[in-house]
Amino acid sequence: MWDDAFPSFLIGLREGLEAGLIVSILVATLVRADARSRLPQVWTGVLAAIALAMSFGAVLTFTAASLSATAQEAFGGSLSVIAVAFVTAMVFWMRRSARSLSGEIKEKVTGALGMGAGVLIVTSFLAVGREGLETALFLWTTAQAAGESAGPLTGAAIGLVLAAVLCWGLYRRVLRINLTKFFTATGAVLIVIAAGVLGYGLRDLQEGSVLPGNTAFAFDLSGSVDAGSWYGTLVQGVFNLTPTMTWLQVVGYGGYLAVVMTLFVRGVRDTAPKPVREETPRAQDAPRSARHRPGWVVPVAVVTVPAVIAGLAVALGRPKPAAAQTVAVSEKECGKGFSAPKPGRQTFQMHNTGDKTSEVYLVDPATNAVYGEIEGLAPGTTRALVATVGGGTYAWRCVPTGGAVVTSKAVRVAGTGSAKAVVPVSAQDLAGPLAQYKAYVDQGLATLVTQTRALATDVKGGRLGKARTDWLTAHRTYASLGAAYGTFEDFDQRIDGRADGLPGGVHDKDFTGFLRVEHGLWHGEPATSLTGPAEQLAVDAAGLREAFPHQDFDPGDLPLRAHEILENTLQFELTGDTDEGSGTNLATADANLAGTRELLTVLRPLLTTRSPHLLPTVDADIARLQALLDAARHGASWTPVERLDQTTRARLDGATGQLLEDLSPVPDLLEIRKSA
Repeated sequence: MWDDAFPSFLIGLREGLEAGLIVSILVATLVRADARSRLPQVWTGVLAAIALAMSFGAVLTFTAASLSATAQEAFGGSLSVIAVAFVTAMVFWMRRSARSLSGEIKEKVTGALGMGAGVLIVTSFLAVGREGLETALFLWTTAQAAGESAGPLTGAAIGLVLAAVLCWGLYRRVLRINLTKFFTATGAVLIVIAAGVLGYGLRDLQEGSVLPGNTAFAFDLSGSVDAGSWYGTLVQGVFNLTPTMTWLQVVGYGGYLAVVMTLFVRGVRDTAPKPVREETPRAQDAPRSARHRPGWVVPVAVVTVPAVIAGLAVALGRPKPAAAQTVAVSEKECGKGFSAPKPGRQTFQMHNTGDKTSEVYLVDPATNAVYGEIEGLAPGTTRALVATVGGGTYAWRCVPTGGAVVTSKAVRVAGTGSAKAVVPVSAQDLAGPLAQYKAYVDQGLATLVTQTRALATDVKGGRLGKARTDWLTAHRTYASLGAAYGTFEDFDQRIDGRADGLPGGVHDKDFTGFLRVEHGLWHGEPATSLTGPAEQLAVDAAGLREAFPHQDFDPGDLPLRAHEILENTLQFELTGDTDEGSGTNLATADANLAGTRELLTVLRPLLTTRSPHLLPTVDADIARLQALLDAARHGASWTPVERLDQTTRARLDGATGQLLEDLSPVPDLLEIRKSA
């Protein structure tokens, strides 16, 4: 988390110290002027500034949440560019003003002491408010870049706490810090971080269709640089540099860094401190208010007003309440209450008025394209369905369990633009790919029977060296059929089951199959005691081949396997959990990858029409993982997982995890949905 927290830590430390110094000077000036009674006015202004900053952050968050995906990219990118501008101005201003800051603040306080309470509140509010708004904006943009808020908020909190401690030390004169050098050093680091934020913001603007060049990549190092490694994560988190960047990102990043850093290094000549008046007015010189008012009124007012304004902005900026359009779901009332919504992100309250659990889809009735869905809506219950609506025709499709499919009356939404939809898949659509894959599995099982018989023969004949080679060949064949393991029923446990959970562990009588034979072959077990397990493995393989054509294979399970094969690879093979002595987990992972590739081959026509950009990304991920696995192969031998260095292991895990993430949309894209 530190990689995402560091930029926010630095901005929290720097902005916190900047604001803290201003507050310290305000407090010290009042204390020396014997005007301690005016301190609550300073703290009121400070609290108001904090409330404004937090409210500003809330407005940004809820405004972004109410936008479409494309608009969110454009909104976030615009704010990133604005944040870079603010931070750049702050860096140069603090470099120039650090030495004269104390004199300027004292002059303002001196003037405020001779006026009413409101002037001192405004003085402290303005002094701290700018830093608060800058901090809120920069934190929001860094959280967007990181894709999560825990790291950036944690870093900022640590930075602010440390800044408060330093300011207290400076105020009490127990610390001595060269502030000019401090702000110079942190300014240089912030310029580098701001360059990364600018690059991230430009990419958002490209993805939001505000700027061109979305597919004009300057470089693509995803095949050779492991984005999931510790160093890849660190570089991306701190500097916002990614393995793939567009030309606009590169030019913006490099140009900003070259120009701004050059100007900063040249330095801005410090202005001489402004003279401070020798005599500071005493508290008794300040006029008293003609009418007494409770001391709590002003603090409560200045803290509450920004929060109320923010609340109104959030409320007005959110999507229309879902309750404004409640839609019935049932065989008799499907779509009742549905009227043409406005284009944009909409929330509908789906209420099941029937007596059966139901699925419900927002569809284009002409093409059956699905814009939103809810599964398992129980009778009498209500759930929200959020969907982005563009110009076009929409209807509700209700699918009660065991009941007839009902499609509501269609409504026409006026407007331009289109909403992203999923073209539904039927069981018939998957029939062809399923037949192809079953043929592949059947052929693989025929090969497996031959290979396991050869293994059993070698073990029985005492040729254990050759048996080890035969074992790996047969096991890789079985591992490449992983997409069908869900239909192998209890054959899978007998053929490739682990010893975990068995009372006797690896010595349990129920421990059978490949891993049982592996344990014996690589732990010096004699051929006489291994003959039985090896022959039983051959019998089970033959039984599976005979049973497979008669086993049920739900077409809807086919897309699930595209993700599940490599989930098991990551869980068992890349951890070494299933290694019984051969050290060939990476060989099994390689076979799992081959099975995934074969599955994607039969699904490719369906995926290409539904998500044209998915398969090129997945293909690049597969090539990257394949290269890492090939590097661990040395002829007929493989590097055991436990002997991999930390970097290589992290790269394998990262590449597999990235492939899994990019494969995750496949089950949703190819989910079987009833269309009539």
